[in-house]
Amino acid sequence: MINVFITRGSGGKIEGFQVQGHAGCGYRGTDIVCAGVSVLTQVAVIGLEEYLGLQAKVFIESGLLKCCLPARPAEQEAQIDAILETMVLGLNGIAAEYPDRVCIVEEEVDCDA
Repeated sequence: MINVFITRGSGGKIEGFQVQGHAGCGYRGTDIVCAGVSVLTQVAVIGLEEYLGLQAKVFIESGLLKCCLPARPAEQEAQIDAILETMVLGLNGIAAEYPDRVCIVEEEVDCDA
């Protein structure tokens, strides 16, 4: 099971996310559910860091990706929201197709906790 935790601040803006686990839909390298989730989350990180130039706190290892935004510059709010909310839309689509393989939890928590 892939567990996705979306962390939102008190204003509802995404401050970070964490993805852990494996879908178990195929052998390593052939699991389309894991691949889809990995692509969506890693492209979001690339968009934040390389396209917007943000300094996200990112940790990646096998079966785990964590990303927290220490700051959200006001002039980039719309772009940050577009990247992260589009990621969530894609993840929700995968979870709808594979509800026994992907679980998404959205929570209001301090990302640095």
